[in-house]
Amino acid sequence: MRVAVCQLNSRADRSANLAIARELLARAADAGADLAVLPEYTDYLGPADDAPDPESVDGPWAQAFAEAAAEHQLWVHAGSFRERGPDPARTYNTSMVFDRSGNLAASYRKIHLYDVEIPGRVSYQESKRVAAGAEPVTVEIEGVRVGLSICYDLRFPELYRRLAVDGGAQVLVVPAAFMLHTGRDHWEVLLRARAIEDQCYVLAAAQIGDHDPGRTCFGRSMVIDPWGTVVAQAPDEVTIAVAELDLDRLARVRTELPSLANRRL
Repeated sequence: MRVAVCQLNSRADRSANLAIARELLARAADAGADLAVLPEYTDYLGPADDAPDPESVDGPWAQAFAEAAAEHQLWVHAGSFRERGPDPARTYNTSMVFDRSGNLAASYRKIHLYDVEIPGRVSYQESKRVAAGAEPVTVEIEGVRVGLSICYDLRFPELYRRLAVDGGAQVLVVPAAFMLHTGRDHWEVLLRARAIEDQCYVLAAAQIGDHDPGRTCFGRSMVIDPWGTVVAQAPDEVTIAVAELDLDRLARVRTELPSLANRRL
C-alpha cells in the first residue's frame, strides 16, 4: 500500500482550506497513493466565535471529499471537521474515511479532548466547544485494518492498544494540529512510541504554521514503520509526504519480536 500524509495550514477561510486540501489530494493521487490522510480541523482553524456551522457526516463538507475520492479513485481520510454535536453549544471533532468510489467507509469522533493550561504558553479548553466521542473505530482499507484517532488521543496509549489488539489494526492514523510548544519535544517521540509498542505503521498528518488567533502548529507530518523508524517526513511547508507500507515487514517484526503476543495484561 502506498500512502500520502498531507500537511496543511488551514485558516479562517473555509473555501480556501478546501481548495488546498483537494489540491494535495490530487498530488497524492498523481504520486500513486492508495490512501491520503489530511490533518485535524481541515475545515477551519481561526477565531472560535467565527467557526463554521457544524454539519453532519453527509453534509456539504463531507460531500466535497466524497467527490474528491471518487474523482481520483483514492481512499481519503478527510482529517477532521466540526460535526453537529449533542447540543447547540458543542460539536464533535470527527474524522471521515471515504473509499475509492466516494462512499463513507467509517467515521470516528475524537475521544480525548485537549484541556490544557501551560502558564504563559498554552491555554486551551477543547471540551468547552467539543463533545467527546466514546467508541474506538477501525476500518478495512485495501485489505489492511486501520485504526483511527485524532491529535490529543496520541497521549493515551490505551486507546492504541485497543485498536491494535481488539480492533486488529496494522496501521494507526493520527490527523493532528499539534501545538509548536509541545510538538517540538513530544510529537515524534509519541508517534514512534505508538508504532513500536503496538507494532503498527503510523500515519501522522499535521497542520503547519501560524493560525489565527495566535496559534502555531508544529507540522512535521510523517510515516513511521512498526520498528519505530521514520520512513517519510514532510518539510516545514504545505505539502505531502509519500511512503510505501511493507506489510511483510510488519509481519516479520511481529514474529521476531512478539511483544503483542507476549502481553500479560
